[in-house]
Amino acid sequence: MSSSYVEDPAPGHGALPPRAAFASDAWALSLNGTWRFLLSPSIAAAPDGTERDDFDDHGWDTIPVPSHWQLQGHGRPAYTNVRYPFPVHPPEVPSDNATGDYRLTFDLPADRPDAPTVLRFDGIDSCARIWLNGHELGVTKGSRLPSEFDVGALLRPRDNLLAVRVHQWSAGSYLEDQDMWWLSGIFRSVTLLARPAGGVTDYTVHAGYDHRTGRGTLSVSASGPDVRISVPELGVTGLPAGESAQLDGIEPWSAESPRLYAGEVYTATERVPVRVGFRTVTIEDGQLKVNGRRILFRGVNRHEHHPEFGRALPREFAVADIELMKRHNINAVRTSHYPPDPAFLELCDLYGLWVIDECDLETHGFGELDWAGNPSDDPQWADAYLDRMRRMVERDKNHPSIVLWSLGNEAHTGRNLAGMAEWTHERDPSRPVHYEGDFDCAYVDVFSRMYADHDEVDRIGRRVDDENPRRRELPFLLCEFAHAMGNGPGGLLEYRELFERHPRCQGGFIWEWLDHGIAQRDEHGREFFAYGGDFGEPLHDGNFVIDGVVHPDRTPSPALVEFAKVFEPVRITAGSGGIRIANHYDTVPLDGLGFSWVLEEEGVARAEGLLDVGPVPPGGSVAVPLPPLPPTTAESLLTVRAVLSADTRWAAAGHVVAWGQVPVTPAPEPAAPARGARVTATEDRLRLGPGTFDPGTGRLTSLGGHPVHGPRLDLWRAPTDNDRGSDRPEEQQWRAAGLHRLQHRVEGVDVREDELVVRTRVAPPALGFGMLAAYHWTADAGRLRLRVDVEPAGAWPCTLPRLGLRMALPGAFGTAEWFGAGPGEAYPDSRQSARAGRFVRTVEELQTPYVYPQENGNRTEVRNLLLTSGGGAGIRVDGEPVFDFTARRWTTEELDAATHTTDLTAGELVHLNLDFAQHGLGSASCGPGVLPPYRLQARKASLTLTFTPLS
Repeated sequence: MSSSYVEDPAPGHGALPPRAAFASDAWALSLNGTWRFLLSPSIAAAPDGTERDDFDDHGWDTIPVPSHWQLQGHGRPAYTNVRYPFPVHPPEVPSDNATGDYRLTFDLPADRPDAPTVLRFDGIDSCARIWLNGHELGVTKGSRLPSEFDVGALLRPRDNLLAVRVHQWSAGSYLEDQDMWWLSGIFRSVTLLARPAGGVTDYTVHAGYDHRTGRGTLSVSASGPDVRISVPELGVTGLPAGESAQLDGIEPWSAESPRLYAGEVYTATERVPVRVGFRTVTIEDGQLKVNGRRILFRGVNRHEHHPEFGRALPREFAVADIELMKRHNINAVRTSHYPPDPAFLELCDLYGLWVIDECDLETHGFGELDWAGNPSDDPQWADAYLDRMRRMVERDKNHPSIVLWSLGNEAHTGRNLAGMAEWTHERDPSRPVHYEGDFDCAYVDVFSRMYADHDEVDRIGRRVDDENPRRRELPFLLCEFAHAMGNGPGGLLEYRELFERHPRCQGGFIWEWLDHGIAQRDEHGREFFAYGGDFGEPLHDGNFVIDGVVHPDRTPSPALVEFAKVFEPVRITAGSGGIRIANHYDTVPLDGLGFSWVLEEEGVARAEGLLDVGPVPPGGSVAVPLPPLPPTTAESLLTVRAVLSADTRWAAAGHVVAWGQVPVTPAPEPAAPARGARVTATEDRLRLGPGTFDPGTGRLTSLGGHPVHGPRLDLWRAPTDNDRGSDRPEEQQWRAAGLHRLQHRVEGVDVREDELVVRTRVAPPALGFGMLAAYHWTADAGRLRLRVDVEPAGAWPCTLPRLGLRMALPGAFGTAEWFGAGPGEAYPDSRQSARAGRFVRTVEELQTPYVYPQENGNRTEVRNLLLTSGGGAGIRVDGEPVFDFTARRWTTEELDAATHTTDLTAGELVHLNLDFAQHGLGSASCGPGVLPPYRLQARKASLTLTFTPLS
């Protein structure tokens, strides 16, 4: 059996012309389910004759369709980001090319109409040859794109045999290097569809909107005899294809108000339900506008992934994705880097998301070869490039949610991409074309960049330093920014401020939606999520595939919570004499929201009520006076929340869309410091108030009878993915400076009448710089007060990971209650989502289980902290005025050494960090580093804390 088609750069053969994806009242039969399956290590090893009725497959395994064979026990997943996992010699692929043979026998139901029928495959990775009842139908490539074959004349009432041979690698693999797991097989639905004679062969709904008149224009262009459209709600009945209707009083579609009108496209023999959304996309005044209004993309890049199913994503998880996006103020999706399952776009229409629909195309691995041999400018690949674009545009053209077509991703540039753009402009002039790789903007309609830092975005917004006149006048967006790998990103607020400052800067798409972890169990049965290298791949990119704002199990990460706060569409701030409420929606007023308030004194609610805000148009703001409030004496804040007034498709009434806090009563002057107790000494201990100290080292050993280890100066944190990123990683500098192995020298323990002063020098081995730390202890009968003064000694070569104290407490003290910022973790450049309040969490709940363990769980702006046991014993820590804390059941060193969550085992102690400050997060794993205001430099500093034992 010839396999020359596998290495043919052409797109395949035998398939019908592409058309819109739609369901109708015509007969259909799903062929999803259990198929027979055999995996061979190469094409040469695959058996001959699998397409024949008399072939014996009883010794084969079975496999579910849709699925990936690597996730069903056949072969192993592999992850690379850029590099091809095979030699780069296009269009050739390895002879060791895993080949999966699929066979399905099926009967036709008795009521199946006698009509032409097509066989539809919605996705096969990467190349397939297909037979029905011994007759070859053709070959398909383009893994995330549909193919249909005419099969009506080949079907029989019983014992139909469908045989599909799928190859892991093909010439098409050179176009599918998309920073994800290499997974193979029939992973989307397979369907038989009747195509009635005289039915709707294909159709395109045109539904434009004129924002000046409120008028919509409706028409349909179609293939088939006497195709018509009806939209009863609009009084449109039987409008013939090619004619248009002018409709007054139209409610337009937008991501914020996804108004859809139910209708039908039909002929005498077929009826197709449609949802019509009226909207017009334009580029005017250097801005991308929808229905006459500038829009701001608060977007996310979305791969399709599930920790058990890979890209064979069940519909309920697509629904879960969209509901989670809407609840976290995401308004846009870039379908990186291929068209999604068609159901996802239907959901975007329904729920309301702006969509950049991206073609199944990326050749990133050629960048490792300085783009030599890249198919983007090679004429032999021209048909494959255009075929992929045609199949996407024709499939998805009827979705109002799609406002931009994207040619693909990271395929450099060249004539084939320009040809795709030219065809798309001609085929669909109603939508602009995007492609980040066209840096000169020669054939695209928007200027797009990845990971531009804040300074570059500002320059682009101001149109300076740009000699390209076309690019200078186009709308600008960040198709990827704020790389959400591990703990981070930092700097989202500063990006938002730039988007709001410069009208041409129209937002961006965070990279990315979901961690692509694959669910596995260790030898003890504990579940963890695997990443690159965990399946023995000789070439891989490690945990770079773990870079989402949602964990693999679809639990929101702190990054998603931060994004929701930074990009909330309602801004609630203190105003002159009251509260200012600003509407940052693009298109809708605040009519669908209610506003509630609660007054909290030291985090405890004292009063609450509703706020009458009145109408606020999009882009407008209003000043609202403070409600009548009872008097308070301790620190008090008014928290105002904007909540949904009624149930929506994506959240129930009462869901918090936005919030803000207004200070009401400042914190009172601190209580008199703990002082007056005398230091007493014995041979083996020093006593000061409730504290006991080691006389040789001056270290605190017990507090009110509770054993304590420390505190002492700590400069180290378990590096984050962003600390490990960039050309000159912070982690590399920190380790070179020995900050992970500091040594402590006690230079003096000064026992005074009512004060204990311990002077130390903390420094790395083999190097000449360090940090001087002086601990000043005083006490009264029940409290112990510490002031730590630190000062750099010598020339410090780098920033600090953290600056603070580390101590260890009894493991029974497993509940944390604090008054400060929360409830989630926060860092200097990622703290907008932390509000002031009183919160309670167990030590376990304080952890963020990043797939690759790293620094996490910091709580900031803490006024006081209680760590207690179930019986109430424990310690209280008060700041003068505030501090940061983390609490864990493992040491920083154990966290640093871990590579999976199962490497972390709870010990007998609670390890507590009390910090002056931490270094920021940034997004240097694939983006800019920490902005200057958030870089922690070695400097003089003081931290004052009071410790109170609780019995």
